Amino acid sequence: MEVENIARNLLVAERTKKSIEPITTRFPALSKEDAYRIQLLQIEEKLKAGMTVVGKKIGLTSQAMQEMMGVNEPDYGHLLDSMMCIDGVVLSLDHFLQPKLESEIAFVLKKDVKGPGVTALDIVKATDYVVPAFELIDSRIAGWNITFEDTVADNGSSARAILGGVPTQLEGMDLAHLGMNVYKNGKLIDHATGAAVMGNPLEAVAWLANALSQFDKCLLKGEIILSGALAKAVSVQAGDTFMAEFAHLGAVEVSFTEGDD
Repeated sequence: MEVENIARNLLVAERTKKSIEPITTRFPALSKEDAYRIQLLQIEEKLKAGMTVVGKKIGLTSQAMQEMMGVNEPDYGHLLDSMMCIDGVVLSLDHFLQPKLESEIAFVLKKDVKGPGVTALDIVKATDYVVPAFELIDSRIAGWNITFEDTVADNGSSARAILGGVPTQLEGMDLAHLGMNVYKNGKLIDHATGAAVMGNPLEAVAWLANALSQFDKCLLKGEIILSGALAKAVSVQAGDTFMAEFAHLGAVEVSFTEGDD
């Protein structure tokens, strides 16, 4: 298996907006380790092009999604400066293949965190503040026909991150019971609490710190961590505006259009 060629094909798919067949269809023996190598090769190419890693995203944090993928753990991808957007941004669908939107809590760290053995309490101590966020996910695999290894290789199917709200410290906050409402064009379409993310988003960030320790890597001061979707991903169309409103954290908004943004 040539992981370099697979990484190159995914980069071309992202650039040309032409999806590819599932990697695991061609390479059914693709391992989790191979998939993360493919992810990292793409990130290395983007760093060479002048982009900067600014954080990480965590995916597959719900039991339902893990069962659907046939795994018992989340996955992660990298956030680059080119992926970050401001609250209220209008995004052109011309830049994506098959985008969907997820509502999340984003952590911004004030110190490094390195596993193994990282706990939720360690994440509380390491967090500068949290804000509401959207993650725009966009598989480069045709028809979202993905396995765990496909989405890992594809950088966790991540495309953009939108941060909103007001920076809020964690002191006295119960993220597990923190409520969220999602609105599409002003109409309520979903609601959830932080408990949808591994029981508590803090547990997801702790998991990530421990997972990275296997590669002698850590979460870094100043990094942005998208902790996982509180509710199901929703498809987007031109003309749509979405808002996710979180108790105590404020709201985040994004709109979509066709043509140049």
